[in-house]
Amino acid sequence: MFKKCFIIMVGLVMSLLSLSVVQMHVDASQPHYTISTDATYPPFDFQDKNNDYIGIDQDILKEIAKREGFTYTLKPMSFNAAAQMVTSGQADGIIAGMAITDERKEVYDISTPYYQTGVAWVVKKGSKIKSLADLKGQTVALKTGTAASEYGKSLQSKYGFKIKYFNDTDTMYNDVVVGNSVATFEDMPVIQYAIKNGMKLKIMNSNHPGNAGWYGFFVKKGDNQALLASFNKGFSAIKKDGTYNKIVKKYLGATQSTFTGSAKDNHSVLGILKANDSAFMRGLWQTLLLTILGIVLASVWGIILGIMGVSQNSVVRGISTTLIYIFRGLPLMVLAFFIYIGLPGVIGAKIPAFTAGLITLILNEGAYTGAFVRGGFEAVDKGQMEAARSLGFTYNRSMRKIIMPQGLKIMVPSFINQFIITLKDTSILSAIGILELTQTGSLIVARNSQGFRVWAIIAIIYLIIITLLTWLSNGIQKKMQ
Repeated sequence: MFKKCFIIMVGLVMSLLSLSVVQMHVDASQPHYTISTDATYPPFDFQDKNNDYIGIDQDILKEIAKREGFTYTLKPMSFNAAAQMVTSGQADGIIAGMAITDERKEVYDISTPYYQTGVAWVVKKGSKIKSLADLKGQTVALKTGTAASEYGKSLQSKYGFKIKYFNDTDTMYNDVVVGNSVATFEDMPVIQYAIKNGMKLKIMNSNHPGNAGWYGFFVKKGDNQALLASFNKGFSAIKKDGTYNKIVKKYLGATQSTFTGSAKDNHSVLGILKANDSAFMRGLWQTLLLTILGIVLASVWGIILGIMGVSQNSVVRGISTTLIYIFRGLPLMVLAFFIYIGLPGVIGAKIPAFTAGLITLILNEGAYTGAFVRGGFEAVDKGQMEAARSLGFTYNRSMRKIIMPQGLKIMVPSFINQFIITLKDTSILSAIGILELTQTGSLIVARNSQGFRVWAIIAIIYLIIITLLTWLSNGIQKKMQ
């Protein structure tokens, strides 16, 4: 039994890995790069109504790539993860409205600065906060890893405010709008664009931005010098012929509806569904694919761990206990970041985001499955094993013919529960850039600022899937009884 499960598991993993290395065909005569970005940062990086990545950064990169003769794959994710992808070698460069700082110069090589910016401090409209001194004892929202957050943090001791951090821009803004935080710090052009397009916030230092600086394109220090040289050469060309100014004017002078559809589409649930149907379907497909593969592979791995956990061999039992302890004890997001961002720096090879996410689910969900599988076998009355052995059955035959069939029936409710947990846990994998339902929602909210409606749609989709999965699982349970 153990050998059969192990062979099945190895076969499935090998099939998965072979699929993950199939890449989109790229002209071998052109250099091809992986570029990370934060696609929830309008007007620099976001999606339009056709789900294409646009913005000042993206148009600059597209134009430079066309002129310099290279191609690239874009990897959108949270800003912190996007930056870490470059330092770990998972991405060749990052363009994400990323400010040039002395700290970043220590770990990155940086392009010619391409956009000058400064930091605004912002409150909601109608706020009683009039000066930085009024922030004393209050909570300020910051976005992790940004130069604006570093600037805000540098003022904390002077003005005595508390800080809470967010991974995406829209959530940070809305935390201030609803009053959970009283203020935030953000790059001036980004917050100006958000306010122009309906965000109910107010800039308090329009004429005197803090921490003035520049955005740049970043590569890992000492790596990808050809890419950096191409970016600098291409940027010089588009700056000289006026293309750069046209790109900046295109986004800073436009309203949000230019890129996201009509206001009518963005202010009703049906309108949002209609305008983003293809995006929702792609996100749903990724979620279902992750869930189905995760359930199958994690169940196989969990059964193997459970069988090992009741082995007569103490070493095998110890290995099972240790693996379950480690992977059940690690938070899913930490494990995902370790596999996707940390591990490539050690093994010297890139791991596709989907593969990293699936491995994360297998290890984490499989550990929980292994624990209840072992418990299910141990729950079968010990007299069953004693009776089988007294009839001349070997231990392995007793397990296969007597204990396992009874134990699996005991485990069915636990399997159903774990299936639902696996589905919900796929949402956490949006942190490493997998474009499933949650990441899809973040991208849509970034472009239309309709957080309540979009997240309500996402929640309903999850509830429908969970309901269908529960019905299916319950049907299987009845047939096994």
